[in-house]
Amino acid sequence: MTRLPVTALVVAKAPVPGQAKTRLAVTVGNEMAAVIAAAALLDTLDAVLATPVAARVVAFTGDLDEVHNAAVLRAKLADFIVVGQRGDTFAERLANAHLDAAAAVGDRPIVQIGMDTPQVSADLLARCAQTLLGADAVLGPARDGGWWLLGVRTAAMADCLRDVPMSRSDTGALTRKALQDRGIGVVIVDELADVDTAADVDFVRRRCPQGGRFPFATAAAGL
Repeated sequence: MTRLPVTALVVAKAPVPGQAKTRLAVTVGNEMAAVIAAAALLDTLDAVLATPVAARVVAFTGDLDEVHNAAVLRAKLADFIVVGQRGDTFAERLANAHLDAAAAVGDRPIVQIGMDTPQVSADLLARCAQTLLGADAVLGPARDGGWWLLGVRTAAMADCLRDVPMSRSDTGALTRKALQDRGIGVVIVDELADVDTAADVDFVRRRCPQGGRFPFATAAAGL
């Protein structure tokens, strides 16, 4: 299979109980929320591994030693170039992740996602990457007003994220504006739903591939 000249970048944090999926933990508790977060991350990494791209990078933060079944996640991360996150705010960490990915594997187009959309598939990621090759940037909106995917032709284009307020209902619109204000054309791709609370689970689970970890973990939690 021909690899697309694109880097897939996953921005993720260790699914540590008490630190992962805190809004979901209100319903299922810290331990189970962390299990679900780990399942979502592993499903996401599997989708990226199946995507025909030139390089795969994870910008990671958190202590893997505090993760349940850390060996499974360590083994999965071994198939990626892993860089540490840096920055005081989430927006800074996102912008820096693009720069650090480019420094690690070369400054080619980057498609970046998080770990909140376990329903993502290799086919969808490949289609978004292919779209990026004919555009300056691509943006995948999230149902809550944020975004689940950002693709840029060069890492420097993501620098505009530093001034965008994150985790708000207008983050998607503000990200699009920040790019366009710098003369960067934006193509909108598929909308997906993030998993933040228990109310999000069923909608996402019904769109996950069969046999995924996320459906199993959420069902085990009684969601």
